[in-house]
Amino acid sequence: MYLKSIELSGFKSFSKKNSFEFNTPISSIVGPNGSGKSNVAEAFRFVLGEQSIKSMRGKRGEDLIWNGAGTEPRANRASVKVTFDNTRKVFDLDFTEVTVERIVHRDGLNEYLINNSLVRLKDIVELLARAHIGASGHHIISQGEADKIISATAKDRKSMVEDALGLKLYQYKRVESERKLKKTFENIGQVEALRKEIAPHLKFLKKQVEKLQISERLREELITSAKEYFKREENYLSATKADIETERKPLDISLEKLHTELSEAKKTLAESGKKEKKEYLILELEKELSYTRVLKDALGRDFGKAEGLIDAQGRIIKKQQEFAASNGHKVISLTDVEALYKEIEIEKDEPGVFEKIKNKFFNFLESKRENLDSNVIAEAKNVLKELEIEKAEVEKKLMESQEKEKKLETDYESLKKDVEKAKDSDNSAQIAVFRIMSEENEIISDLNMLKLREDALKSSEEYFKRELEELGHLTGSEVLHFQNLVVDDENNHTLQKLRGAQEERKRLIEKLKIRLEDSNMAGSEDVLREYRETSERDEFLNRELLDLEKSAETLKDLINDLETRLAVEFKAGLENINKEFEKLFSKMFGGGEAELILIKEDKSSIGSDDQTGEDLSSEPLAKEEGLEIKINLPRKKIKSLMMLSGGERALTSIALIFAISAVNPPPFIILDETDAALDEANSKKYGDLVEILSEYSQLILITHNRETMSRAGVIYGVTMSGNGVSKILSISFDEAAEVAK
Repeated sequence: MYLKSIELSGFKSFSKKNSFEFNTPISSIVGPNGSGKSNVAEAFRFVLGEQSIKSMRGKRGEDLIWNGAGTEPRANRASVKVTFDNTRKVFDLDFTEVTVERIVHRDGLNEYLINNSLVRLKDIVELLARAHIGASGHHIISQGEADKIISATAKDRKSMVEDALGLKLYQYKRVESERKLKKTFENIGQVEALRKEIAPHLKFLKKQVEKLQISERLREELITSAKEYFKREENYLSATKADIETERKPLDISLEKLHTELSEAKKTLAESGKKEKKEYLILELEKELSYTRVLKDALGRDFGKAEGLIDAQGRIIKKQQEFAASNGHKVISLTDVEALYKEIEIEKDEPGVFEKIKNKFFNFLESKRENLDSNVIAEAKNVLKELEIEKAEVEKKLMESQEKEKKLETDYESLKKDVEKAKDSDNSAQIAVFRIMSEENEIISDLNMLKLREDALKSSEEYFKRELEELGHLTGSEVLHFQNLVVDDENNHTLQKLRGAQEERKRLIEKLKIRLEDSNMAGSEDVLREYRETSERDEFLNRELLDLEKSAETLKDLINDLETRLAVEFKAGLENINKEFEKLFSKMFGGGEAELILIKEDKSSIGSDDQTGEDLSSEPLAKEEGLEIKINLPRKKIKSLMMLSGGERALTSIALIFAISAVNPPPFIILDETDAALDEANSKKYGDLVEILSEYSQLILITHNRETMSRAGVIYGVTMSGNGVSKILSISFDEAAEVAK
């Protein structure tokens, strides 16, 4: 047995709790008309999830609740609980007993419970569908619905057969899969729309990132070249400084020694008179003239260097001014814009307002354009001013040196002519003095050359520091760690040999600096972050799209499999039903033929689509499958079911219902007065069929027919008292038979 009991409380005429125990294959419910027998069948529909109140003879949910009468007050809710034996695991639950309960309140709220746990209606439907049970179908035939399967349309008849064959679960899965497929296509459209929406922005960001990548490559190339340049330059400056100190030391010693010798020679010549003094003056003039010429050359180089620095600083100022003149990086504060808006708001009603607003807006922009923060330009101009002052001082010193050189040359030529006229007898002293002074002049010249090299070295060191600081600001602190770099110019010979390559690196660094400054990497982190986030979102949407497309293909395959399975199982089931139908029909009528035939009907599409309003009258008609009943009564020529009598229709319906139930037996079948139209002879045939069918399913028969009652193992009598309350009493024939034995 699968169905154990049903309990009604407050449902329709059953105001109190009443239970029906079903422990025999056939149970019968009898009673006078209006006593509430059919309420039991409707209770089964109710608890199994029926949503149509009309099918349970009501208009609203509260019509199913006991409404009170006499001394019995009305109930606030109605509940029906049905209990199944699950020892054979008919239901997919790990319980030996399964209880399904439904409660309806007067406010229309419904509650569903499985083994006293709240669940959804969907859970109830899925659980029962696995056991071929539903709120409506071939296993519950309500009063007056005996020939429902006969009078139904071909399409509805096919649906009833599919439900009886247990294909409802597959249909439910197919409908659910089609709904999911439709939702999946909607999601695919939404994801594609989102990708199309962000595609232009992503393309723009990609171009910006490509520019930034080029700038980053320039920066890395600049850092690499600069680190090698600074390392080699540092080595060169250190080595050159050491060389100058090494060369200066012996020259200082030799010069000091010559000073001593010259002092001795000067004492000898002190007594030589005026001639010697003139000769001495000539030597002094030669010495001073040589020093003046060296100094003039040094000043000339300093003057050229100052001009070069001024030109370079001028280019820097020009570049910064061009950058400052561009409006792309300028920011106007919200406060200034609001102030401008208030001024315009005040003057909006004055005459000539358009010209005033235009002039005011133009002046506002000009003032903001001129108020650029130009600290860099100001600093560069200060440096330029200092360089120009330095140039003027060098130029002044250079002119003084030139004038002094001309005067010394004139004095030297004059004294030389005087000395050449005179003869001196002390040639050895003069030769010594000339030799010493000549050597001294050579050493001084060498020292002056070292001084020039030292000045040039100092200038190079200043340029080195200035360039290092500038590149540090431009490329970051990485370039400052050039000391760790290893190069192959550790000896002085290699350093001097590679100076040409070093100049090439210097020019390359200048070019890279200009290109990097022009690339304008401001805001690169924000652009990269936005590009990364947008790319990740696009990749995520692409993965979502692939997953959705894969899911759609899976759902399509599932729908095709379900449709194939439905078709195969329906065909096999229909063949079995026809065999049983013909056998039972022949037994009921004493011969004849009966068969269910699969047909295709035209689905009317004349008119217009309700959603689009489009005229569909020109479209081809769709085909829908249905089941037609073909019968051939013995000794009668019947061409249509409409020509059958009431009894013949009832017998045909019963034969078909029993045939369907025999092919795929449900756990229980409820028949509500399906034998009402049968005479005594046919009632006996009906009883025989009931006994045969009870071998497959439990039967609950609501009947007035004595023949049908005689086949039941237990009879429940339903009576109604004067206050309208249904009551039950039972008679168990099986137990009585056991007692009698």
